[in-house]
Amino acid sequence: MRTKFWIEVALAASSGFLCLLTLFWRDWIEAIFRVDPDGHNGAVEWIIVAALVPATAAFGVRARVTWRRLAADGLSG
Repeated sequence: MRTKFWIEVALAASSGFLCLLTLFWRDWIEAIFRVDPDGHNGAVEWIIVAALVPATAAFGVRARVTWRRLAADGLSG
């Protein structure tokens, strides 16, 4: 169960980081992968942000639920 918690935390942190990176540096995809999927108009970046915001929230909520279960199990047994 602890491993699951840390995986959820890592996924939340990673998706949150990528979301912020995309918000502040919109050309990171072009710079790192050397492709321009949207003709440099920013549409792909906004799709990435729109997908990462709920993913970050979902991973964060799952980590919190797992943490609470671990805490409850630790107190009861």
